[in-house]
Amino acid sequence: MSSPHSGNDTLQTAGRRSLVDTAIDQLREQLSSGAWPVGSRIPTEHELAERLGIGRNTVREAIRVLVHAGMLVSRQGEGTFVRSTSDPAAVLRGVQRSGVRDVLEVRAALEAEAARLAALRHTPEDIDRMRAALAREAAVMAAHPERAGREATVEHDLEFHTAVVEAAHNPALTEVYRYFGASVRESMRTAFGDHEMPEVVVATHAALVDAIESGDPDRAERACRALLAEPTAAVEQLLAAIAARK
Repeated sequence: MSSPHSGNDTLQTAGRRSLVDTAIDQLREQLSSGAWPVGSRIPTEHELAERLGIGRNTVREAIRVLVHAGMLVSRQGEGTFVRSTSDPAAVLRGVQRSGVRDVLEVRAALEAEAARLAALRHTPEDIDRMRAALAREAAVMAAHPERAGREATVEHDLEFHTAVVEAAHNPALTEVYRYFGASVRESMRTAFGDHEMPEVVVATHAALVDAIESGDPDRAERACRALLAEPTAAVEQLLAAIAARK
């Protein structure tokens, strides 16, 4: 049975959450405006509490959220410092609002650089992983040729491209790519529907693996751009067809 005070407790929790959200918004605004430059130490919790007219616990919770978001960094015994004046969450929301062509172009830039680095840094295990992913993709396409490039092969294709990027052995690049890879797929499905997703051409994928394995970064980049030219051209055609129907 609920406590007679449970409703009040909920309201108090909601009120506190609102205070924290307000504090987060105010601190984020200060950071975005450049009031506290990157690398500088922000005012103490006590000073911020006085400026904002809220409790120190609320300030502490707001700072914790912004540390988790990557805008601030806390250093034991030194204070809290500005790591970035851009909110990563806002950046990602902006990406989600971008068109499929825009997101695909960014993904292409990431993959081309990843291919160059992979040519220089790959291990035999990386090459095996790429070929295995490509083999699984080819097997699905052979078994279901009418669904090539659709749901039947999307996951394997993403697995292949992720293996290429991870062969660059750059964790930051891998994390950024994981987001853009998913965004491209969702953007294309939203814009065109699953039945119009561009088909996968195994030959150009295999050529990219060969180029990476050769150890030649220029060759790897060229092979990557040749591979990505296919979905890019398909997207351009679909966008033109959509525009013509309007």
